Amino acid sequence: MRSRQLFSTATDEGTVEVALVEVPVADPGDDEVLVRVEAAPVNPSDLGQMFGPADLGTVRPAHDRQVGVVADVPEAARPMLAPRVGIPIPVGAEGAGVVVVAGSSAAAQALLGRTVATLGGGMYAEYRVLAADQCLLLPDGVMPAQAASCFVNPLTALGMIDTMRLDGHHALVHTAAASSLGQMLVKLCLDDGVPLVNVVRRSEQVELLRRLGARFVCDSSEPRFTSALTDALAETDATIAFDAVGGGTLAGDLLAAMEVAQSGKGSAIRGYGSTVHKQVYVYGGLDRSPIELSRRFGPAWSVGGWLLPLFLDRVGPERAQVLREHVANEITTTFATSYNATVSLDEMLSVDTVAKYARLATGEKYLVEPNRAGG
Repeated sequence: MRSRQLFSTATDEGTVEVALVEVPVADPGDDEVLVRVEAAPVNPSDLGQMFGPADLGTVRPAHDRQVGVVADVPEAARPMLAPRVGIPIPVGAEGAGVVVVAGSSAAAQALLGRTVATLGGGMYAEYRVLAADQCLLLPDGVMPAQAASCFVNPLTALGMIDTMRLDGHHALVHTAAASSLGQMLVKLCLDDGVPLVNVVRRSEQVELLRRLGARFVCDSSEPRFTSALTDALAETDATIAFDAVGGGTLAGDLLAAMEVAQSGKGSAIRGYGSTVHKQVYVYGGLDRSPIELSRRFGPAWSVGGWLLPLFLDRVGPERAQVLREHVANEITTTFATSYNATVSLDEMLSVDTVAKYARLATGEKYLVEPNRAGG
């Protein structure tokens, strides 16, 4: 049996090639299952895995491939790709489908014929062999397209709230907050009574989150953004932020606003500022420019990275399973995801289509249907 699957390969010519390749499919082992993949989303993290630091304005057909595209990597960014030069990387972090063959173990047999979701990697493929314990069994009636985004965004939203509590905070800030993930976080924080400050970039995004019940929504395009943000931070006492933007001044602006909001609330060191710890976790890279920090936020602060797999390692398998089951039970409500367009594997590697899903625009999320005939 063979399956078509997408792979990303860095080359020593300074390019990244993403191609559709036919590969053999192994028989599942005793504790494994064979999943016919019906749906897989295109997340920002998937785009990063596919193209890395390549300039997406240079995407063009790969002429040595029947279905494939290639993009140029800027000279300064090539060293970071050196470890993966010449190594085809299967892409597509998550997806959902139907188990069509199961190994002999009871755990595998229990999944035969059932719809499952998985964070198994390599999900831009027609078929995937996966360990039974990598598969999340979905409630009856849930379709693969409904469950395709069952992990990355839902677990990230849940992970932000868990991280907030583990780090000793009780309110949080989220940037690029009108995204699918941001909308999930609004719902979760409302349900859990967690004060949430949402930072967006356009007025229509303010209205979108207001309709979901968000109380604090700050539009960074407004002249009063800094004062509105500071007021929201003062009222919520939020001292931890999760930043999807990454580059530019935003991380520093968040810390500076937290400093002003905390002035007079906690202890301070004369000449240095508030001793209340302020934290920004950068988890995305919508802006690839350097992070700029202007030291206006006292002595107690930190900026660090946040990644879902590292969070799951931090909380351990028992907590991770509780979170997975939470998602499965609310995949059509709290964690429901809508898509702007669906594409086949072939269509996914059209230059025009790459340009569309690479914009990562709010309300323009793409869903890949690997077993749909190419367009």
